[in-house]
Amino acid sequence: MQIILLDKVVNLGALGDVVKVKDGYARNFLIPSGRARRATQSAIAEFEARRAELEKAAAAKLAEAQALGEKLASVTVKLSQKAGVDGRLFGSVTNHDVAEELNKQGFAVAKAQVRMPNGPLKMVGDYTVSVNLHTDVTVDVPVTVLGETA
Repeated sequence: MQIILLDKVVNLGALGDVVKVKDGYARNFLIPSGRARRATQSAIAEFEARRAELEKAAAAKLAEAQALGEKLASVTVKLSQKAGVDGRLFGSVTNHDVAEELNKQGFAVAKAQVRMPNGPLKMVGDYTVSVNLHTDVTVDVPVTVLGETA
């Protein structure tokens, strides 16, 4: 299916690109989330008429994400979990826990934006997780997991 992108999509294209994707990807994800439209002649003409407005909105989102990223770069997340004597946690620290702690500190971060490269944290210690605020803005945030004895 031919679609026109209304937003930058990772590994697919930038704003205004006309690309061919699988039908299910377009119908089930890109079009309902507002990131794309079918590439008909009328849709392309309408997009060209609104192109400046969409580019301005995309630039505003990027600037907002960069500002949040600069603030987030100086933050350290400290989480406390029950742990055994050897430092192994009884549970694990997930992206949900990190996002919840960042929200408590005043940063609007969804759990889907928190990327943990090695999966959930299962030991006491210092780690680095990346927070993907925008397709072009990724910030590494240090996370310290402290152990509580049971």
